[in-house]
Amino acid sequence: MEPSSLFLVSPPGLETQLLAEAREVGLRDAATVPGGVEAAGGWRDAWRANLHSRIASRVLVRLASFRAMHPAQLDKRARRLDWAAWLPPDVPVRAEAASRRSRVYHAGAIRTRVEGALAAAGIPSGDGGLRILVRLDDDLCTVSVDTSGEPLHRRGFKTAVGKAPLRDTVAAGLLRACGWTPGMPVVDPICGSGTFVLEAAERAAGLPPGRSRTFAFERLPSFDRAAWEAMRAFEPRAVTTPFAGSDRDAGAVANAAANAERAGVGELCRFRHAAISDAAPPDGPPGLVISNPPYGGRVGKGPLFGLYAAFGRAMRERFAGWRVGLVTSEDGLARACDLPWDSPGPILDNGGIKVRLWQARA
Repeated sequence: MEPSSLFLVSPPGLETQLLAEAREVGLRDAATVPGGVEAAGGWRDAWRANLHSRIASRVLVRLASFRAMHPAQLDKRARRLDWAAWLPPDVPVRAEAASRRSRVYHAGAIRTRVEGALAAAGIPSGDGGLRILVRLDDDLCTVSVDTSGEPLHRRGFKTAVGKAPLRDTVAAGLLRACGWTPGMPVVDPICGSGTFVLEAAERAAGLPPGRSRTFAFERLPSFDRAAWEAMRAFEPRAVTTPFAGSDRDAGAVANAAANAERAGVGELCRFRHAAISDAAPPDGPPGLVISNPPYGGRVGKGPLFGLYAAFGRAMRERFAGWRVGLVTSEDGLARACDLPWDSPGPILDNGGIKVRLWQARA
């Protein structure tokens, strides 16, 4: 049974960037909604979104929707769904539920009734790698299947990370929010595990982010292995744009270089051990400097004012004409850079810490 719509879950605050990407991926009738982007599409559109989206956290396929004003009605209508057309009979499925402004409000009761409907269709409940998500909003019940499985930021390349790594999906959205496009150089002088540099290099080279991982949709009856292998085929683009990172932590630099090699962009990225005061642009036209410096969560922000001031000084003295993006949880630290910031961007979630993107031209 072919579904008709998808929901791409967005990192909070990056819905607009995800919408632009969804349209580039080729999803039809894409529009932002709270929490992400809805689009028209069926199973193969979901495969394509999982393969190519750099920003989405997950891709859900909408299976059905119906009104449910009380538990018995929910139970009856859930049992009418053709679960066997969507789900395999030999893989346990975990049901998750949420309710908002609905008369059926208890998530546990919703989940129990959906599990009963699955059992009646011969589908076992349990943690087998497949998830059904049931949401009631104003008495409208929407049933979706998670086609991603592991969150999409887990691409399998960035295995060497520091204490507070930036998620790949968030980094991709921030690059787009800064107006970065393939062909522009990228420099991160506080690069950590190299996330910004790797994201830019991979996108410039045309490497699909999901090229080397597996997805939950591969376990569904609708999956066609030959069609999927054909969809996954790609030809990397030649890249001459410089992508560079540096860090005062030699271990972070080694991790970044190792991550780049695993991602297949080792030859495109240059990493070096250097303090922010020694940051310098590569030869060629101006591009984008973007960094996610420490926020001072454990040691306090006091010792970091000097780091941020040094960042701003390096931008003013050596990166004239470059665009600058800075991610931080503290407005005061951003202002310590003494750069002509635009108004800060929306609040984003980075591993439970509320951060904002600051932009300027050095």
